[in-house]
Amino acid sequence: MNRRSFSKSIASAAVGASLKPSVAFADTPAALNISVMLWTVFRKLPFEERLQKVAEAGYRNVELVGEYQKWSEGEFVSAIAKRKELGITFDVTAGLHHGVGNPADRENLLEDVRKELPIMERLEIPAVIIMSGNVVTGTPRSVQHQSCIDGLRAAAKLVEGKQINGQPVRLLLENIDPEENSKYYLTSVAEGFKIIRAVDHPQVQFLYDFFHEQISEGNLIEKLEKNIQYTGLVHIADVPGRHAPGTGEINYANIYRKLVQLKYSRMVAMEFIPLGDGVTELRTAREQALRIAGSV
Repeated sequence: MNRRSFSKSIASAAVGASLKPSVAFADTPAALNISVMLWTVFRKLPFEERLQKVAEAGYRNVELVGEYQKWSEGEFVSAIAKRKELGITFDVTAGLHHGVGNPADRENLLEDVRKELPIMERLEIPAVIIMSGNVVTGTPRSVQHQSCIDGLRAAAKLVEGKQINGQPVRLLLENIDPEENSKYYLTSVAEGFKIIRAVDHPQVQFLYDFFHEQISEGNLIEKLEKNIQYTGLVHIADVPGRHAPGTGEINYANIYRKLVQLKYSRMVAMEFIPLGDGVTELRTAREQALRIAGSV
């Protein structure tokens, strides 16, 4: 599944050995925890081969978009075995069918969360992305804003106190820019953080997607500084084109430095579409981020 399409509708042991000298498997802790959103890379390969490629690029964290929705029991077993073989953790998933912005969808959204939790437990995924969904024709924005708050509060009751893989289960609300989806409700990071503040639950946080916000409103670092305690995940891609950091207009060096200065400890996920070799571009992006963060 392509996460962007969803938003519009509401390394084997040998490889592991070869990576040991690299930055990816260094013994010293990194200043940033870096992941990759799997939908953007190696999309024509089978799932386990995609994980292998990600591991070759030096990553140990992967984010999903419901790729498992049609898996057989055998496919679950194989995917879990491959993840463990490569030392990969699945840190977040997405792809719920309903959003929080439409009051009429509330029970459907809660049912989505209920159904997702057992899968998250099996795959050891401690966080799930929640979308606002689209603008509801004829409904005031104030009503949809409050629906996001109420929906997240209701969903939080389903995960309250729950842990997966030793971590609290978290719900992450995400912004999408209006160029990608002109119908999407939550296009503003500023509004997103207002919603999270109002929900006021430690297991409900915001997914700050810099790519989307650069297109929507810009002013990326100031909003990060003001809301770092509510930021549960950040996504990385450059504008225009959703390609690797450094190909466009966003100063990711300053963003990485700011994340370290603010003691941000959650994931920094690469969500860019490579222009060339995926392994090379992913490795370069990761090592650049770690090098910059380490120089702060």
